[in-house]
Amino acid sequence: MAFALPELTWMAGWQIRDLITRKEVSPLEVARHFLDRIQELDSKLHCFLAIAPGAALEQAQRAQDAVLRQEPLGPLHGVPVSVKDMFWVKGMPATAGSLVYRDFMPDEDSVHAERLRKAGALILGKTNTPEFGLSGRTANRLGPECVNPWDLKRTSGGSSGGAAASVAAGMTPLAIGSDGGGSIRLPAAFCGVFGLHPSNGRVPRQGGFGGTLIFSGVGPITRDIRDAALLFQVLAGPDDRDPTCRRETPPDYLASLEEGVKGLAIAWTPDNGHITGSDAKVVESAHQAACRLGEWGAQVEEPDLKLDDPSEAMGVITRADNYAFLGRILYDDPGTRGLLAPYSRIRYAGGREVTGAEYAMALKVRYQFIAQLDRSFEQYDLLASPTVGYLAPCMEDWPEMGMPPSLVAFTEMVNFSGYAAASVPCGFVQGLPVGLHLIARPNQEALLFRAARVLEQAQPWSPQHPTWA
Repeated sequence: MAFALPELTWMAGWQIRDLITRKEVSPLEVARHFLDRIQELDSKLHCFLAIAPGAALEQAQRAQDAVLRQEPLGPLHGVPVSVKDMFWVKGMPATAGSLVYRDFMPDEDSVHAERLRKAGALILGKTNTPEFGLSGRTANRLGPECVNPWDLKRTSGGSSGGAAASVAAGMTPLAIGSDGGGSIRLPAAFCGVFGLHPSNGRVPRQGGFGGTLIFSGVGPITRDIRDAALLFQVLAGPDDRDPTCRRETPPDYLASLEEGVKGLAIAWTPDNGHITGSDAKVVESAHQAACRLGEWGAQVEEPDLKLDDPSEAMGVITRADNYAFLGRILYDDPGTRGLLAPYSRIRYAGGREVTGAEYAMALKVRYQFIAQLDRSFEQYDLLASPTVGYLAPCMEDWPEMGMPPSLVAFTEMVNFSGYAAASVPCGFVQGLPVGLHLIARPNQEALLFRAARVLEQAQPWSPQHPTWA
C-alpha cells in the first residue's frame, strides 16, 4: 500500500483499526512502527521482558491478508497489544519476572492471549513485572527496573508497571495487566493512563502464574476509554477451564459508553475514614475531577464515610494464598529458594506461618467488610477517591522492594470485596500524573467506563504525553 504513513504513536487502538479497515495503513506497517518504537525507547524505560518481532510480523501479515481477502475482521484487527509476563503467550518466554522461570516457554496460550488473537490483535511482547507480581516496584533479578516515562528517576509502580509505562510512552496503545491489590490501578495512576480492575471472576484467569485465587483480576490498561471498553469486551466472559469465573455473558460495554453520568450518585472520600499521610495537592486534584462529574449531571456528595481498614485481614489471606500456589513449591525447595528475590522470600515465609484459624478469621473479616461496603453503596452508584495518596516516588527514596501499606491504602479494599474499580487520569501535580479512583458494585464495570469517558471529554488527557517520548 503506497500512502503517507500517519503518526500512529499516540492514536487510539480503535482509530488504528479504522485506518486498517479503510486500507489507509496496513497491519504490517503498524507492527513495524510500534516495534521500532519499542526498540527506540525500551533501553531507557525497561518496559518489556520479551519482544517477539518475528511472531508479531507473522501475525501482521496474516492480518493484512485477511484485509485484502475482505474477510470479516475482529474488533482489534491489526491493533498492537502487550501482555504482562504473568500470562502465557505461546512462543514467548513466560518468566513472571523470576530467575526460576527464565527459560520457561509455554506451549499454549493463556485465555487472554487466545481471545486477543481471535479479536485480531497483534501481540508484540511481554511486559515487565516484579517477581510473581509481589512488589509495588517493577523490579526483578532478570534485568533493569522499569521506570516512569514522566520522570526516569521515579518508579512506574507495580506490579503492572511495564504495561502502564509502555502505554504511557506510546509503545503500544493497549496492554493487559493483573491486579491483586492495586497492581493495575497504581501504575496507571503513576503513569497517567487508564487502568481497570474488574469484578472478581469477570475475566477468566486460566494460563499463567496465579496471584491469589480470591483477589487477583485481569484488566485493560490504555490511554483511551473506548479502547479500554473494547479490550475489556474481548477479555470478559466465562471459560470452562476457570471454575472461579462468572458464568453469565457480560453486557455490551461500548453500547453504553456515551450514556454519561446524569443522575448517578457519587460519594467522594479523601481518606475512606482512616487513611492518613496523603499529599494534599494530590487529593485536591482527584477531588476536582470528582466534582467535574457533578458538572456533567452526577450528584456528588461527601458523606462521613467510615470504612474499616481491611489491610491486616487481606494480608493474611494474600500471604497464605501466595504461599499455597507458588511458595510451597519454590520457597520450600532449597534449589529454587536462592533464586527468588528477597521480597518474594519474605512473602512466602510469612505465608507459610499463617494458621488455619488466622485464615478463617480473616475470611470472617472479609465478609463483614463486604457487608459494610454494600451498605455504603445503598445510596451511591460510585465511590470516588484518589487512586494513591501521593506522586510516583523516586526510586532512591523507596529502598524497600515490597508493597508498603500506604501504596495500596485506597485500592486493596476493592480486591478484598470483589468490587470493580478504575484509575482515571485526572491531572498533574508538579508535572507528574494523578489518578482518580472510582469504585463500582460487582458487575458494574459499564458505570466505570461511562464516568471515565465523561472525564476524558471534560478534561482530555490523551494529548498530554511525556515530553521526551
